[in-house]
Amino acid sequence: MNLRGVYTIPVTPFTASGELDEASLRREVRFCVECGAHGIVAPVNASEFYTLTDSERCRVVEIVAEENAGRVPFVAGCSAVSPQHAVMLARQAQSAGADAVMAMPPVVRKAAGQEIFDYYAALAGAVDLPVIIQDFIAPIGTPMPPELLARMLREISGVRFLKEETTFGPQVLSLVRELAGESLEGVMGGQGGRFLFSEVARGACGTMPACHLTDVQVDIWERLQGADEAGARALFNRILPLLNFENMYAVAAYKEVLHRRGVIATTVSRGAPAVLDEHDRRELEAILADIEPFYRVRW
Repeated sequence: MNLRGVYTIPVTPFTASGELDEASLRREVRFCVECGAHGIVAPVNASEFYTLTDSERCRVVEIVAEENAGRVPFVAGCSAVSPQHAVMLARQAQSAGADAVMAMPPVVRKAAGQEIFDYYAALAGAVDLPVIIQDFIAPIGTPMPPELLARMLREISGVRFLKEETTFGPQVLSLVRELAGESLEGVMGGQGGRFLFSEVARGACGTMPACHLTDVQVDIWERLQGADEAGARALFNRILPLLNFENMYAVAAYKEVLHRRGVIATTVSRGAPAVLDEHDRRELEAILADIEPFYRVRW
């Protein structure tokens, strides 16, 4: 699997009554592909996976796989409460047509050490797909020691990639690459692409942000890969106010931008920590006014 570039994350859109909005999700997938995404990842944290029933999670995977139709690689999120739960989700993802799976350690009840190792071993042993370890901050995630990450990459067949987005993530990235050696096939950055330049300088193969700015983030990536670091940094600096805004409002911000871009029908969320008020929306309008000229795709 060529895990490289901007692997973008669709949010999970909901109807006004809070049900899964399948039509909006299909539009999101088409939007991601049209924006030049190198891959699609769902359902994960930016998708509010933790608010979905198992049947809804499986349906999201089915819809993304169907609508994508193999145009770009598709990574299915399989974070779960137990090895058995993760295996069920991963097998369904493989059956639906996913190209890889990604999971955090067991959620809800936090695990450590050998229990985490056994969880990923069960996941990798259940499917014929590459497994991406997601190292994410608490409370949803369980940050893992670099030594454990490297051990799993070395010793578990199928565990080949890492998405690193913990505190001091770029330094963790460097250390894991050193410890794991050739067993690590690639590291993806996270946290909305906020630390992309440091991550790439340390050997990252890409980033996994939410999908609302896919076209702009692909533009930044292409400039960086084309030896136009100055141009990449200039464009990154234009979106930095939005990245700061997202750091506070997360899913609520992603959905507001996607709604304004005509991709999803509502901004309804099940798990966002805040709802934007009129002052937030005015600030977002001012921020987007500086970014909109760089949209490659307009819906």
